[in-house]
Amino acid sequence: MVQRLWFRKALSACVLFTVITASSMVALAVPGRTAAELTVAGRSINGESPTVLVNGETARSGRSLLSSSSISTPEEVKAIVSIGKLARIELDSSSSMSLVFDEDSVDAELATGRLTVLGSTGKVRVRTNDGQITSLNAGDSVDASGQGQKARQTGSSDMWWIWLLIGGGVAAAAIIAVTQSNNDNVASPNR
Repeated sequence: MVQRLWFRKALSACVLFTVITASSMVALAVPGRTAAELTVAGRSINGESPTVLVNGETARSGRSLLSSSSISTPEEVKAIVSIGKLARIELDSSSSMSLVFDEDSVDAELATGRLTVLGSTGKVRVRTNDGQITSLNAGDSVDASGQGQKARQTGSSDMWWIWLLIGGGVAAAAIIAVTQSNNDNVASPNR
């Protein structure tokens, strides 16, 4: 009788453990949770691989970031945050920001330094120290005081003079080559 009671209790505990474990896996596997990847570039003072602070902890390249993360970069170290296909954001050296993102948009609060959007398919909004919210496109940057810089569009209309110089150089080289070849010794195959 006592053995049956202990067997039932052990069996109940195993079933309960299985149900809790299976339900937590389903809850953690909910789609829609976007993660970002951190890439750290620059040089550290002691010659080791460069690090930044993520939520107050030291982090290196390859670390995953979740929404509501804060990132701080030391001197001579930059951080690039790749948020899936949504955006790539570069945080300059001696900068700090808080980052909130989902599948459609990225919101950052820049406390110090400069932030540059390297590429984006969604909305990237940055709140600066002056309280203004700036929407940035790929190539745009803003510093903590709110001073922004638009990406310079370099198209074929801006670069026509380079192609003109290259074409002129090729033509000059061809003319020089033809005028310098005064070789009158022509060998005839029928001689």
